[in-house]
Amino acid sequence: MPKDRLVTPSYCYILSANFLLYFGFYLLMPVLPFYLTEIFHTGNATVGIVLSCYTIAALTIRPFSGYLLDTFARKPLYLFAFTVFTAIFAGYLLAGTLTLFAMLRIVHGFAFGTVTVSGNTVVIDIMPSSRRGEGLGYYGLANNIAMSVGPMTGLFLHDAYSFEVIFLCALVSCTLGLGMATLVKAPAKPPVKREPVSLDRFFLVKGIPAGLDLLLLSIPYGMTTTYVAMYAKQIGITGGSGLFFTLMAAGMAVSRIFSGRQVDKGRIPQVISFGIYIVCVCFFILAGCATLMEWNRAAGTAVFFGLALFLGTGFGTMFPAFNTLFVNLAPNSQRGTATSTYLTSWDVGIGAGLLAGGYIAQISTFDKAYLFGACLTVVSALYFRLRVAPHYEKNKLR
Repeated sequence: MPKDRLVTPSYCYILSANFLLYFGFYLLMPVLPFYLTEIFHTGNATVGIVLSCYTIAALTIRPFSGYLLDTFARKPLYLFAFTVFTAIFAGYLLAGTLTLFAMLRIVHGFAFGTVTVSGNTVVIDIMPSSRRGEGLGYYGLANNIAMSVGPMTGLFLHDAYSFEVIFLCALVSCTLGLGMATLVKAPAKPPVKREPVSLDRFFLVKGIPAGLDLLLLSIPYGMTTTYVAMYAKQIGITGGSGLFFTLMAAGMAVSRIFSGRQVDKGRIPQVISFGIYIVCVCFFILAGCATLMEWNRAAGTAVFFGLALFLGTGFGTMFPAFNTLFVNLAPNSQRGTATSTYLTSWDVGIGAGLLAGGYIAQISTFDKAYLFGACLTVVSALYFRLRVAPHYEKNKLR
């Protein structure tokens, strides 16, 4: 029996739009700590606070954007949020004070929270349900390719050009992405009965256990994507930190493809558990890289970059599975809410990771921050096995 068709023009357009959006996002991610310290002369704790404003704003708006997506037409909201997200990069070029920069980051976070929920919901609408895990895997793969080339490009531009050039590149990338997004043909959304406003309209209540587990995992992930370049510099790895992101993205890219197919076979709990075990081991070793560098610099450097590949494999294995888990717990009329709950849980952890990583590094060192993150992954593994997996098997709708 032939498979339902996954690759359509609209699917290709939204993959391209997703890549270009995340390329602009990842282009800035490893550079912003340097921007704040070099231009505004802030400390690590202040860097964490300013950067977390973005994530806090994103997670604040996501429950409301999920509700709007389930209530009104989805594509117009997607395009509006994409437009605002793109325009803020121009604002960065004009921001001359730390206060104005922080305000722009908050607005940018609102736009990011909305556009990512919208894009994730629209792509689910335009793909066959029988290939959802695989389709979400490829959709996430666009993020990973952006993660591969974005941070490396950003760090290269930081070494060779001004911050203005970096902001301009991000602006151009997202403008092209917006053009791709306008070409997507989303199916007409059938009218739905306006139900009374309740918590479940803004946050998928059945997804709370999985959301807590995902939150615990995203704390060390947030520390890694934001501070790993500074950690590398602290332990004596000079240059090449962009390679860390490339290897991490490569691990995500390969694992997403295979894990998506396993998800479509109904092996969601097994796939997530496997990914958690991988990242758990990796973060303990990452925390130990500081000590290893003191003992043998060559071995420490090799292990540091090797870990990037395995961290990417672990997180890439989990992402499509977690996304599908949330969608499977919700009726079709609450896809937006399910997606926003998934992404909100992730963003809460990312924000906590930014704050915790900056604070721990301020009072101690980055390796202690990663040791703290490693302990959280152990808690996540136990909680998933004892609570999340049984809850999912009992409450899944498909």
